[in-house]
Amino acid sequence: MKTLKDAKIGQTVKVVKLHGVGALKRRIMDMGITKGVEIYIRKVAPLGDPIEINLRGYELSLRKADAEMVEVE
Repeated sequence: MKTLKDAKIGQTVKVVKLHGVGALKRRIMDMGITKGVEIYIRKVAPLGDPIEINLRGYELSLRKADAEMVEVE
């Protein structure tokens, strides 16, 4: 299982599944991260947290803990 946290800079990945339950999963979905959406990894902060991504035409910064809940291919 590969997660968004494991993706490298410059890669474009597709969301397969969201892990997590309740409000946490809902928050990730409210950010636009849903099954089937393509995500481009723009940059990663020097210490690895947060990750900057592009999806649905906008930029988003995501913590590593949240990125681990997004399964990608």
